[in-house]
Amino acid sequence: VVCRDGCIKAVGPADVIRHQFSGATFERIIDCSGKCVLPGLVDAHTHPVWAGDRVHEFAMKLAGASYMEIHQAGGGIHFTVEHTRKATEEELFHTFKDRLERMRRAGSTLVECKSGYGLNLETELKMLRVIERAKQSMDIGISSTYCGAHSVPKGKTATEATDDIINNHLPKLKELKLSGEIHVNNIDVFCEKGVFDLDSTRRILQAGKDIGLQINFHGDELHPMKSAELGAELGARAISHLEEVSDEGITAMARAKCAAVLLPTTAYMLRLKQPQARKMLEEGVIVALGSDFNPNAYCFSMPMVMHLACVNMKMSMNEALAAATINAAYALGKSDTHGSIETGKQGDLIIINSSRWEHLIYQFGGHEALIDYVIVKGKVVYQNERCGTMSSY
Repeated sequence: VVCRDGCIKAVGPADVIRHQFSGATFERIIDCSGKCVLPGLVDAHTHPVWAGDRVHEFAMKLAGASYMEIHQAGGGIHFTVEHTRKATEEELFHTFKDRLERMRRAGSTLVECKSGYGLNLETELKMLRVIERAKQSMDIGISSTYCGAHSVPKGKTATEATDDIINNHLPKLKELKLSGEIHVNNIDVFCEKGVFDLDSTRRILQAGKDIGLQINFHGDELHPMKSAELGAELGARAISHLEEVSDEGITAMARAKCAAVLLPTTAYMLRLKQPQARKMLEEGVIVALGSDFNPNAYCFSMPMVMHLACVNMKMSMNEALAAATINAAYALGKSDTHGSIETGKQGDLIIINSSRWEHLIYQFGGHEALIDYVIVKGKVVYQNERCGTMSSY
């Protein structure tokens, strides 16, 4: 039972609920006989605001080019930055809205959304305004992330870019937060060899933390950088990627209750080593999942991410579901309100056309005929017309 305020009022067996609310009237009753009700999925890592796709680079990767080879040839992030700088705010909002709607149809009810394809103050703020606009106008939860340190801008050194972010970008974000124009939740840095080193990453993350942002950053993806150890030391809420994390880094994250946001799509598409999900789980790390949706990893679907996590990272289906709901909510600092079906929490739910919830993972790419309803704050935001007539099997 979800109240008008969007929060869950009661959870329990049907006969108990019927008795408890025998005198109540409801705006809508959904018959879930033979179906499963699950928490709305949480996508803990996306880059969804950009212009200019990179389908041509996918062909280059298939032919053997590495991520850094493409990056150094002026492709990768720099290609997207060029197109995003040229795009109008309206153009960016239109494509972003369409992408969020596709994520929602695949069951995501809370999505982390990063800036990071501006690399200058003007374009980063343009991206953050687009994210803020979607927060205010769309029925989907958004956790916004400032990711101005996604790459070193052309013509600048990493030190110059770091100084610009600390002296210009972050003070402006603080000012806009105080005026109520833009509310940013997290700060992100791409801590990587040839991008931002450990010292620059530390300076930016600490400066972000000082203005009230949660630390949630890219680390230990292509090279072992000791990002996990740094994140644990700084009190990071989450670190993403971690394909090259050290054993000491895993231990430090477990001790600091710093979530690991693992991105099986990225490792799959870039043919990287898979993150050590099993070792992290055994060491007690809070493991979350994200789609890493971006021009380099074009995936909207958390059910497909969960499937890849099970097959390629050897997670169980139960672990993958937790990682895509309550643990992903934890990685965004929202596990007190999102990520599970509990009284008092926000009524974000998905209803699937199967008597066994495991079909959401088992059916690889089958979610389009499987997800029957998506509900945000008790409001049906997507109803799949095909599910009424189509068996999920």
